[in-house]
Amino acid sequence: MTNSMNKPPIWFWIVSVIALVWNGLGVHGYLSQAYETAAYTDAYTADQLEVMNDLPAWYTALFAIAVFSGAIGCILLLMRKKFAKSLLILSFIAATIQMVYFLFIADLNGVDFSANTIMAYIIIVFAAFLAWFASKSNSKGWIH
Repeated sequence: MTNSMNKPPIWFWIVSVIALVWNGLGVHGYLSQAYETAAYTDAYTADQLEVMNDLPAWYTALFAIAVFSGAIGCILLLMRKKFAKSLLILSFIAATIQMVYFLFIADLNGVDFSANTIMAYIIIVFAAFLAWFASKSNSKGWIH
């Protein structure tokens, strides 16, 4: 039987902080792309930027949903709030749809995005882990 006052182990806090940093980097990436900062534009070739700019608006919206729900979900994990689970599941769903589109459906016009391909898989795996972690934390009574 779980108790809503169960004290989480130290590794819960470590994972939650690492997850917040990870999602914070995602928020930074989204804002850099949205405002076309030098850090964003310098990371891509002209051909890659053209492809990125041609992606549909819903793709960019999924990016925002994934990173902001993930970051807020991680903050709620640290606050031990149950709503973290819902936000991290939403983040996983949005990130997965976004990455599947990028990996298998989007017309990349033959432009090489091999470094992004590896990161896309890492993003899906990490988002799945965080959704599982929040669900497990909920079932253990670490979040309430």
